[in-house]
Amino acid sequence: MSQFFSIHAETPQTRLIGQAVEIIRSGGVIVYPTDSAYALGCRLDNKSGADRIKQIRCLDDDHNFTLVCQDLSELSRYARVDNAAYRQIKHSTPGPYTFIFEANKEVPRRLMNPKRKTIGLRVPDNAIAQALLRELGEPLMSATLILPGDDYPLSDPYDIRTTLERDVDLVIDGGFCGLDPTSVIDMSGDETQVLRQGLGDTTDFC
Repeated sequence: MSQFFSIHAETPQTRLIGQAVEIIRSGGVIVYPTDSAYALGCRLDNKSGADRIKQIRCLDDDHNFTLVCQDLSELSRYARVDNAAYRQIKHSTPGPYTFIFEANKEVPRRLMNPKRKTIGLRVPDNAIAQALLRELGEPLMSATLILPGDDYPLSDPYDIRTTLERDVDLVIDGGFCGLDPTSVIDMSGDETQVLRQGLGDTTDFC
């Protein structure tokens, strides 16, 4: 049975954030709010957690996982981001965007796209997500909480708990955070491509 924490959307309770991070550090998989939709998350080095997320989402090996980072300074540790790309994404972060870059050696190969060796990176504009990342001190390996056969992410924390109470270790109730996933921008090649139009305005990337 999963635990269920109601955390204030604007001023997250320090005690509950600390308890949530302990669950993550002990190998747990959590559901947490972001600035676009609820997401599944676990530690970067948690292979069994990543496998559980794959099972929940029915993801294949070609799926680009996302590293959810506290700020832009973490991006260069996990991806090859040149100065031009950095300047282009700086004004859009934090925000509802996932940027695809060529991954570097800090990213486990099992999380990369097996053919293109890419990884998704994002910096959310959400107080709960930011508090978790700050306390954890590292990115969360993450995927939007869209269940197989659904067109939209799950949005009601109580429904999420009922649906996934045996599949995850913690559900964080951070209130309603929307139904739209992030916009996905591929910056791994010579030309920038908008792979998915989501909540974020992609005008500057077209």
